[in-house]
Amino acid sequence: MNILGISCFYHDAAAALVRDGEVVAAAEEERFSRIKHDFSFPHRAIAFCLAQGGITSRDLDYVIFYEKPFVKFERILKTCLATFPRSRRVFREAMVVWLKDKLWVRTLIRQTLGVEPSKILFSEHHLSHAASAFYCSPFEEAAILTVDGVGEWTTASYGVGRDREISLLKEIHFPHSLGMLYSAFTAYLGFEVNEGEYKVMGMAPYGRPRYLDEVWRLIRMAPDGSFALDLDYFSYHYSPERTYNGRFEKMFGPPRPPSLHFFTRDTGFPSYFGPRPADYDRLAEMNQHYADVAASIQRVTEEVLLSMARHLRKETGMRRLCLAGGVALNSVANGRILRETGFEECYIQPAAGDGGGAVGAALYAYHALLGKPRQFVMEHAAWGQAWTPGEIREFLESRGIAHQEVGSEDELVNRTAGLLAGGKVVGWFQGRFEWGPRALGQRSILADPRRPEMKDIVNVKIKFREPYRPFAPSVLADRAAEYFDLPDADRHYPARFMLYVVDVRPEKTQAVPATTHVDGSARLQTVSSEWNPLYHQLIQRFGEVTGVPVVLNTSFNLKGEPIVASPADAFKTFASSGMDALALGPFIVRKESP
Repeated sequence: MNILGISCFYHDAAAALVRDGEVVAAAEEERFSRIKHDFSFPHRAIAFCLAQGGITSRDLDYVIFYEKPFVKFERILKTCLATFPRSRRVFREAMVVWLKDKLWVRTLIRQTLGVEPSKILFSEHHLSHAASAFYCSPFEEAAILTVDGVGEWTTASYGVGRDREISLLKEIHFPHSLGMLYSAFTAYLGFEVNEGEYKVMGMAPYGRPRYLDEVWRLIRMAPDGSFALDLDYFSYHYSPERTYNGRFEKMFGPPRPPSLHFFTRDTGFPSYFGPRPADYDRLAEMNQHYADVAASIQRVTEEVLLSMARHLRKETGMRRLCLAGGVALNSVANGRILRETGFEECYIQPAAGDGGGAVGAALYAYHALLGKPRQFVMEHAAWGQAWTPGEIREFLESRGIAHQEVGSEDELVNRTAGLLAGGKVVGWFQGRFEWGPRALGQRSILADPRRPEMKDIVNVKIKFREPYRPFAPSVLADRAAEYFDLPDADRHYPARFMLYVVDVRPEKTQAVPATTHVDGSARLQTVSSEWNPLYHQLIQRFGEVTGVPVVLNTSFNLKGEPIVASPADAFKTFASSGMDALALGPFIVRKESP
């Protein structure tokens, strides 16, 4: 039985193919369109999924959309009416967009794929999130927590999963939203909403949570973990452009201009920012204020999530937790949930945001609607497209790109490990690309974590991004506890997907300075030989050469671009940056003679 799941029309459009309860393929549209967070109907992702499954749309038994458009439209209409006339622009824009495309998803699917209307199903947004985590987990039963900006009406939900059944017991409804609260601060701090939230999380350790009292004025917590926002400070529920209003600015001060480089005395002033400004001290002090605001909203977000998780643990009595929704990508909070709420194990969907709803909807149709038994566990995230050595060779030769072909995987990892140990930065393009926002060893930029200067080198020469953003350490799963505060690391699925921030062991911070954040933490990725054998072999070989079984890993893309998908994407990024070498399948491309 073939079921296609689709998510789109908000951000991170995606498609996923499930066959007999097993995920066959899953990919975000942005990887093919090269439009970051592409929200359009995922024509290319669908085409890939069908091709990967060796089928056409005629072979689909069902197509399921990840939410209910008419319910979402109802929420927009009611919200506009409740806030009119301030919401007149939202109303006008909603009419234009929704009456043209978004309401007619069933018709669009039928026209695009040629499937019968009876084969087109609809899930609910947070149910798709819940299903994306629970049905991909190894747990027969678990508590479930979903938190994001907003679905149809729901912004957060909790419930339980048992075998094939998911029951959502409680929901929090729009406009009260933890995701929207965090996004308001994202915008205030000068970053793009739905793109810059992780920048706020990276900025927070450079500040002190001096504004906790002010942030707590914006949100009221209840003993059962629920919350409500004081809407007098926000405008996202009636404005298409602004998420916060003048009262918010009066409390926290003028917003950070997006064009202002972020730096403090602790971050330093990178050379790619240009000449050091004459008023450096004043600007550093100004940015320190924004870092303190970031630290404050990050701390409150963590405390709200901890409260929700603790209540869920108490109410359900369950020892395992499944997390999904965009807020579940807050890896700092995830680490605290594991340590502080009484849950012994967590599973977090690697594509926890809206894209993951495509997988969740398809699995929900198979297990909950059709009653089929569970057998699948998402052990890894390599569900995207791969290119054969022949296809890569054809690309290199057609472009006249000088390259060397290695004779075996052993030679590939030996050569790459040697380059890394010698201080080179290497693009690593292997196998099927990753599902979700993290580069996990299929489309990664790698470097030596032992070299303190490597963080700045990768930022300056390759990523061209903010200097405070940390890089992740990829570590052998069976060696992780030597370097990081994560006992029994190999049983923690979120660590496979780079979704936990944990402390670096104090005695090891000098061993991996380039991947240790300013607060002594790291967003690690554990790598096993079973689920990523080639990447494991590379890290193991690097460890044999250097004594440190860890490599610096960051996503294979330039600032503002999606992670690379194809050999052409990879070479373009390589050629446009300061990377020294590119391991493109079994081929090595260098910018200098070996």
